[in-house]
Amino acid sequence: MPRDPSTALRSARDDGPAKTPAEILKKIRALEIKTKGLVQTMFAGDYHSVFKGRGMNFEDVREYQPGDEIRAIDWNVTARLGTAFVKKFTEERELTVVLVVDVSASGNFGSVSQSKRELAAEVACLLAFSAIRNNDKVGLLLFSDRVELFIPPKKGRSHTLRIIREILFFEPAGRGTAPALALDYLNKVVTRRAVVFFVSDFQTSDFTRELSVSGRRHDFIAVHVQDQREEHLPNVGLITLEDAETGEQIEINTGDRTTRTRFSALAETRRVELNRILRRNNIDAISLRTGENYLPALRSFFKQRERRLAVR
Repeated sequence: MPRDPSTALRSARDDGPAKTPAEILKKIRALEIKTKGLVQTMFAGDYHSVFKGRGMNFEDVREYQPGDEIRAIDWNVTARLGTAFVKKFTEERELTVVLVVDVSASGNFGSVSQSKRELAAEVACLLAFSAIRNNDKVGLLLFSDRVELFIPPKKGRSHTLRIIREILFFEPAGRGTAPALALDYLNKVVTRRAVVFFVSDFQTSDFTRELSVSGRRHDFIAVHVQDQREEHLPNVGLITLEDAETGEQIEINTGDRTTRTRFSALAETRRVELNRILRRNNIDAISLRTGENYLPALRSFFKQRERRLAVR
């Protein structure tokens, strides 16, 4: 997908990452408290209901009862004891969840009190704690115009907190966006089917081929993180826009209605094209915006997915 002028917007607010360990720990702890509260009160059930384990685990045997499946009979136990016994199974709940997060320079933009990267971190934190609560393993892949960091899937609170710390404070070497490289890497290092949350603003060139491969191999969910100023320009007169990833600058007159209309139309075209690509590859999507409560969008996604799975 082609880049457009909306990628040039740069936040007037740039606090930068926390500088001291105390500031870092304080921010991580605040995020943990907030998201764990959401998990415990309302979100974990949604997560549990739509992600199933890979199969069934053998648990025990019991005596055969009328109506039991003949295929479930344990013939070895039956022969040894002289009475029909059937195998009991429990659902294998453990999943592998991988958070693939875009940390390119465009994620630092935010026209409100929250940048796209901060929103991505909070949503990723919520998903990570939901996974841990369900005894799933969680991994992390950060990318820009290269693969910046990969943390293999594991369990545990300390592991999850490390993931959150990296999403919030990792300083990438690259500024651009190359999701194709990230997806190729993902498919090489995560060989078993996983639940993949791909969190990005999708301001990038086409990566349809790699997306198609990952969509077939994994349970793939695209989380589209946006800011309202990337869709609609305010009428503030003559301004200079800078592309956060390339440094290219352009000067435009936002007082011109035609300019604002063309800007919004281009943003809408990109959104429609992205949705078309995702639908064509049977990939579910969640659309989130900075400064807005993300919980309704997440819960709506899970409820819709639960209903769809129920009719299969």
